Amino acid sequence: MSPGRRRRLVRSALLLVLVLAASVLWLRDRLEVAPAPAAAPASAPARPDAADPGTAAADAERQLAERSWRLRVTTHPPGAQLSIKAAGGAARRARTPFQGTLRGGELELTVARAGYNRLVQRVTLDRHRSLDLWLDPGGLLHHKLGELRSGSNPKQVAFSPDGRELWVSLLGGRGVEVFDARTMRKRKAIRLGEHGAVEVLFTRDGRTVYASQMETASVWEIDRRSFRVRRQLATKGNWSKVMALSPDERTLYVANWVSSDISEIDLGKGRVRRLLKTVRTPRGLWPTADGRRLYVAGFEDGELQRIDLASGKAKSLLRTGGAMRHLVGDPEGRRLYADDMGTNETFVVDLASERVRRLARTDNVPNTIDLTPDGRVLYVSNRGRNGANYYLPGPEWGSVLAIDTASGKVLDAMVGGNQTTGLDVSADGRLLAFSDFLDNRIHLYAVPAYQRLAAGGGGRAAAHRAELAKR
Repeated sequence: MSPGRRRRLVRSALLLVLVLAASVLWLRDRLEVAPAPAAAPASAPARPDAADPGTAAADAERQLAERSWRLRVTTHPPGAQLSIKAAGGAARRARTPFQGTLRGGELELTVARAGYNRLVQRVTLDRHRSLDLWLDPGGLLHHKLGELRSGSNPKQVAFSPDGRELWVSLLGGRGVEVFDARTMRKRKAIRLGEHGAVEVLFTRDGRTVYASQMETASVWEIDRRSFRVRRQLATKGNWSKVMALSPDERTLYVANWVSSDISEIDLGKGRVRRLLKTVRTPRGLWPTADGRRLYVAGFEDGELQRIDLASGKAKSLLRTGGAMRHLVGDPEGRRLYADDMGTNETFVVDLASERVRRLARTDNVPNTIDLTPDGRVLYVSNRGRNGANYYLPGPEWGSVLAIDTASGKVLDAMVGGNQTTGLDVSADGRLLAFSDFLDNRIHLYAVPAYQRLAAGGGGRAAAHRAELAKR
């Protein structure tokens, strides 16, 4: 290394040492003069714990009330008195339909109109809201939640086992439609070839749906999650309608209206195992829990038949001369219920003795029946007197009756539209749906507890009769 380069390196090192020393002295001076942090005054409140639920809720409520949101309230029928009350505030009164801007928070809405039940709804106004409220005729114990518009001729309605969806078979359409039971919006339309569907049936786990089709004498198997058709099963009968699953869900029974027989389909193999001859025009089906017997409703002569599934032998338990339509068994497997379209009656069968007795009279032309999960209430849809033919409105509106299975008394009654037909109660017993076949409309109701029905003095059982005849 040259002497000149050595001198330059020494000078650079000395300069670096001087800079570092100056920095240390500057930092020491800053630390010596920095003031000590002041102690919090003894009287200063402690900071609240952000995780405290009560404080968090109060903060959220305060923030909510600091914003305003639009509220729209529509009632059926319109022209009702509306009272809007916030917590701790004065009530605001208006007439429906109402639209306005309000402070956010918890609101209590009270809707009243002469001739209708008073309705109270509690709403959290945390966004722009639009409410569609239905007022019930005075005395009605059930509460209407809304209406759905369906495709052509909704023949049957069925809740999925989890209650989240409502499936509708369209006899005049090309398959089935699926609705969200909470929002009442259509989720899917499933096309089943060129024809409609008569009924739908779920497996217990809700994963598979079967839809019967008259024109093709077949059953379509549908994957519920994807809404895709898995396969089409031929019944080898004629004009296939009602279906029932065996207790182990390995066999599907299908009633064939024209050929007067029952298709026994092996679901594992996907083919008919045998055809069981029945009474004329079989419709309703009910297999017993032990899988030994199958009950059949004969439409042609109002017959109730029992078939021994081991031997194929049949026995007629009742013949009314009317038109037996639908069958449903109670959850304990002790009783079987049936309705007759021709005689306007419902019947109950003691399954141990096979004795049959009349349970109750119905309105004109009863159709579908279903039980609440506890077996205490039987719901019956009634089409009303027929018109010139099946596809023309008749002189009466349809209806739905709620019948006490212990006493046979009508606990409440709802007036429907043109040819009230399909009907189903959700598995949890909270919802009731029924269809107006000629109006392409589905009604959705909240089901009250049995205790309220039993103490309700019959609800509108008597009053609804004056409203059935069209004016």
